[in-house]
Amino acid sequence: MNTTSAVLKGLNGSEQCVRDTRVAQLVFPVLYTVLFFSGILLNSLALWVFLHIPSSSTFIVYLKNTLVADMVMTLMLPFKIVSDARLGPWQLRAFVCRFSAIIFYVTMYVGIILLGLIAFDRFLKILRPFGKFFVQRPAFAKTVSALIWILLVSLSLPNVILTNREATPSLVRKCASLKGPLGLWWHQLVNNISQAIFWTVLVLMLLFYVVIAKKVYNSYRRSKSKDSKNNRRLGGKVFVVVAVFFVCFAPFHFARVPYTHSQTNNKTDCRLQNQLFIAKETTLFLATTNICMDPLIYIFLCRKFTERLPCMKWRQSTASGQENHSSQTDNITLS
Repeated sequence: MNTTSAVLKGLNGSEQCVRDTRVAQLVFPVLYTVLFFSGILLNSLALWVFLHIPSSSTFIVYLKNTLVADMVMTLMLPFKIVSDARLGPWQLRAFVCRFSAIIFYVTMYVGIILLGLIAFDRFLKILRPFGKFFVQRPAFAKTVSALIWILLVSLSLPNVILTNREATPSLVRKCASLKGPLGLWWHQLVNNISQAIFWTVLVLMLLFYVVIAKKVYNSYRRSKSKDSKNNRRLGGKVFVVVAVFFVCFAPFHFARVPYTHSQTNNKTDCRLQNQLFIAKETTLFLATTNICMDPLIYIFLCRKFTERLPCMKWRQSTASGQENHSSQTDNITLS
């Protein structure tokens, strides 16, 4: 039996199992709504700040592209919310299957690769703080970022084209039902490539941070100054990238392997299928919280971003005003 027929057989077998969508229909739309408004607020603020920061380093270029991916992902959430809550017409579900869900996953994996590049950039910064390799030039970061967008959009475009079966109220219940044999094969191929992207970035990120941790630890041991506590706090901030990566994306990719397997064979117990579906939806929500977690990277690691925040500018102006007032008072006293 070839892969395509196995997928089709699995799909037909899974269709006999009635999916329990109560949690996905009632709980997750509420959670995604909160996440949507939080994401819009945080990323709109980040967009305003980054518009005032020139792309003068690879780090800034990667952060700006991460912000674009997060904004697009955030804008796809209302379609998912309304569709999952069954508040819109069934045609909306077809739109989600054919367009918005695919765009959502494209931006997720763009974000995953960019987090890996940010980790690589921090790795080079700590390993060679004064080095100027070609990979540390903004032009390189812009080229790589553009290639990532082009590659992932091109890879996912056939998913849009091959979700080409005529939509009906019954077929749109599962997006896979809108795909023909070639569409299912390509969908599985993209899933495999997506998994490979995640695990590759994960392994590389672990290697980068093992070296970073060793460097930071050796630096602390050599440090005898009064500022060692401040240096330790600043050094620890670089680990926020790997923390965001693990919290958001690791659970989803651990859950996605058995879930995808359950969808492409007819031997999975119906109860287990529903449990895997809930696990996939729960970890997908966790992955989506990345749109609110990425601003932590901007705040902890990007000094230019922090300095441009309205609250920081207000604090700086207040502190400056207090210093001027104190200076004037001192002058009056001395007079």
